[in-house]
Amino acid sequence: MEGLFRTDKGKVRPHNEDSGSVSKHPYGNFWLAVVADGMGGHRAGDVASKIAVDRMKASFNEKESFTDSKDIKGWFEEIIHEINGEVLRLGSLHREYQGMGTTVVAAVCTPHMIGIVNVGDSRCYIADVNGFHQATSDHSLVNEMVRAGRISEEEAEDHPRKNILTQAIGTEKNISPDLYFPSTEGTTRILLCSDGLTDKVSDPELSKLQDFSEQDEGLVQHWIDLANERGGEDNISLAVIKRSAFTDKEGER
Repeated sequence: MEGLFRTDKGKVRPHNEDSGSVSKHPYGNFWLAVVADGMGGHRAGDVASKIAVDRMKASFNEKESFTDSKDIKGWFEEIIHEINGEVLRLGSLHREYQGMGTTVVAAVCTPHMIGIVNVGDSRCYIADVNGFHQATSDHSLVNEMVRAGRISEEEAEDHPRKNILTQAIGTEKNISPDLYFPSTEGTTRILLCSDGLTDKVSDPELSKLQDFSEQDEGLVQHWIDLANERGGEDNISLAVIKRSAFTDKEGER
């Protein structure tokens, strides 16, 4: 299997507010992976995350091709703002949806490019010849405190305000998604995940993805089980794509 998405409710939450997908374009050799972590609890966080994933996947399938980074950038910015507008609109029209929102992290992979977009604290990691590293930066209060030198990265791991976001889909009209275009050279796998995973499984433990030689399903399930063994207070979602999925083996566009 070249790509997979898995999600788990965890051990505490009454339902799963995460959504996600890994899919190949119907006409070209490019892939979309997306993970969205809904917020709002009884206020329909699951609705917001599903809107994000469904709208992004539908728009991706309608796109003829991605020719360069500018093309990916333009598409990411357009679809993220469309999704944000839709979540805000539904929140204003339906009382039961007021206050809902979602994080979004997504990757478009082509034979020659990787493009990543991020809003919130769901993350993208890349395994390549140089090791395993986080490709995105969290939109969180604690991460801003680390950047400002007010706390250390170690202090951030257990900070009481760790889950306060500085940006998310559906929270305000104007948002500024972060875009990344890492090198494809030497990339072996890409991992996207919600904070239900990263709050319980450390980066060194996730780095096993770099050298793992068996089927990815086994490692993914191991991480989910580990997060649940350590409390499982949140929903747990992750997507993995192997580079071999989008390598230009046959000269496809």
